[in-house]
Amino acid sequence: MSIQADPNGRASAKRRRLIGLGLLRSLVTTVVLVGAYYLLPLDHIRSVPLTLAGGLLILLAGAVWQVRAITRARYPAVRAVQALATTVPLFLLLFASAYFAMARISPANFSTHSLTRTDALYFTVTTFSTVGYGDITAVSQSARIVVTVQMLLDLLAVGLGIRVFVGAVQVARQQARPATDPGLPSPDQPRQESDETS
Repeated sequence: MSIQADPNGRASAKRRRLIGLGLLRSLVTTVVLVGAYYLLPLDHIRSVPLTLAGGLLILLAGAVWQVRAITRARYPAVRAVQALATTVPLFLLLFASAYFAMARISPANFSTHSLTRTDALYFTVTTFSTVGYGDITAVSQSARIVVTVQMLLDLLAVGLGIRVFVGAVQVARQQARPATDPGLPSPDQPRQESDETS
């Protein structure tokens, strides 16, 4: 009696499991980042420009590391989703932290009397999504400069950032393709193995 193994079925199940784990990791990462945003002592930030510049440099270094990880990953698309799930929330929370600190330093920076952490996060997301309801606006020159920087970086993050991650996935897939010999079967068609049992 001969039993046909189904390598496609096993590979597909493994891939689904890895995608599920990747999405779970992404969710956990986002929850941890948001939790850190609400728990960190942001009231003690005194130099918003230096803190923001340092945070953006760290974010850039992290994005470069993520691109390298994508190109080396066995499942680069899953790794790219995880990278985006880390990079985008971190980017938004970095600006939310800056706005919260600016409002603490001088309530006159924004149109509302003071920003809570939720207000700052809300303002950051409405700016990122270009909705801009107008209920919270940057009033001071320094606040308007930081918001302008965020808007410009939003365009870069959406346009260039996602393109870089997708490009890294394509590079990884091209590196993973074995060279094919015209006389050999296509690598896309799995070998059928049989186990002989008596």
